[in-house]
Amino acid sequence: MKSRRQFKIKRLYARCISAICVRQSTSRWLSGYEASCRGFESKESILHWCRDHRVHHKYTETDADPYNSKRGFFFCHIGWMMCKKHSAVIAAGKKLPMADLLADPVVRFNAKYYKPMWLLFCFIFPTVIPVYFWDEKWLNAFCVAGVLRYVFQLHCTWYINSIAHMFGYRPFDKNMEARDSPFSDYVFPNEGYHNFHHAFPRDYKAKEHGFSLNCVRVFIELMALIGQAYDLKLSSDEVIKSRKLRTGDGSK
Repeated sequence: MKSRRQFKIKRLYARCISAICVRQSTSRWLSGYEASCRGFESKESILHWCRDHRVHHKYTETDADPYNSKRGFFFCHIGWMMCKKHSAVIAAGKKLPMADLLADPVVRFNAKYYKPMWLLFCFIFPTVIPVYFWDEKWLNAFCVAGVLRYVFQLHCTWYINSIAHMFGYRPFDKNMEARDSPFSDYVFPNEGYHNFHHAFPRDYKAKEHGFSLNCVRVFIELMALIGQAYDLKLSSDEVIKSRKLRTGDGSK
């Protein structure tokens, strides 16, 4: 249960970062929180991840896609980190506008000091806290709360690039490899409706039905209620239905 709660927190953070990717706005306070979580999750800086995420959506399943699922399960899960980026990925990244992110001082700070933030939030804090608060052994704290948690988080994140692009249904766009899967949504909250997310990338709720489990939407709307998030994008029911009828696979 602890790992599942940690993953919910991580996915909540990732969806907030996705909101930045599609030019939905957050306050400096919330951006600072996201930057701190970035070190805890430890993939790459906000600027780097947002750039690759925008490229992934614009050029999905092509050579310009950093996690191109057509190159096989291993590549889109972890192989893309074990080799040099395709020249098309680099070229596509240079073409996309990033001025909105570069204008954010929190994003610039995170990009400049990402490595020390990564060490602090990913390994030092998770190791020190168990030792200090419940007298855990240093080695156990480092190996479990630091290394094992880090590896688990990475694979949960990479799952979105692999499993969520290979297994499930395509009710909104059958021409995309991104898939919807209720089972995946249960195991990995808010990432099970990936076909919807790719068909409507600017929609912050990331799934069709608002009444289903969606802790990320609740958090983002709570932040909007207290003035910490704004300019949220939401797809209308008419647009969703039209897209489903026009390009969906008829699965629902």
